[in-house]
Amino acid sequence: MKVLFSKMEGLGNDFMVIDAMQQPLPLDTATVQRLADRRTGIGFDQLLVIGKPKNPAHAAGFRIYNADGGEVEQCGNGARCVSRFLVEAGWVTGRSFTLETLGGDLQADVRDIARVRVNMGVPTFEPARIPFEARERALTYALEVDGRTYEIGAVSVGNPHAILDMPDVDIAPVAELGPKIEHHPRFPKRTNVNFAQWLDRTHVRLRVFERGTGETLACGTGACATMVWGRLAGWLDESVEVTLRGGALMISWQGEGDCMWMSGPANRVYDGAINL
Repeated sequence: MKVLFSKMEGLGNDFMVIDAMQQPLPLDTATVQRLADRRTGIGFDQLLVIGKPKNPAHAAGFRIYNADGGEVEQCGNGARCVSRFLVEAGWVTGRSFTLETLGGDLQADVRDIARVRVNMGVPTFEPARIPFEARERALTYALEVDGRTYEIGAVSVGNPHAILDMPDVDIAPVAELGPKIEHHPRFPKRTNVNFAQWLDRTHVRLRVFERGTGETLACGTGACATMVWGRLAGWLDESVEVTLRGGALMISWQGEGDCMWMSGPANRVYDGAINL
């Protein structure tokens, strides 16, 4: 079966984007893993499969698969790339539209095709909804890993995130600690792990170990989760630049109960075809 695709990226967080609006697309874990391999496949952090929305008033839905083949709820950089793809493919007539994901609906604003703005919804802090095992909601939680206790924040922005305060992200133990927290039993659906360095009230440096993928050059939902948690802690203003290894995102959030807005680049690298 021949399948057309686009390779896209946002701040180096890279994707294989497949338009499945008109064609059935059989996928299983082994197929996604094969496509994700950077030596023998296409290579990507996530596979994004665009399909028809359940709500006819919405532009499209898309499903997200990590490089390990597991399906996940949300992807901020991916949402921006899908938004640009839909505009360039002619699937939408305007520049403001709604996308459906497992993690909820997203409103996209594509007035600037190279720098897309997305409403990422309202963050969740209640442990049961993240999900995270805790007796009650708190700003920080004590998490024991290999006999050592770490203070973390826990947030859902459509997918689960843990946030750790780091004095210098350049020397943060991302590769060592990331997978241990990702698979910690208190996160029943695993979690993304954010290592944050707070520079001032409008700037954060961030490295993210993504669930099912490993460390990536950028993570849009990680930037959102880190910003809202830092704002709850009283450290950040309403608009913050989050600098990741692949570049910077602008995140805006007025406060609890309000939506998060993320702005950043979305680029098409090349188009291709592959036999599945």
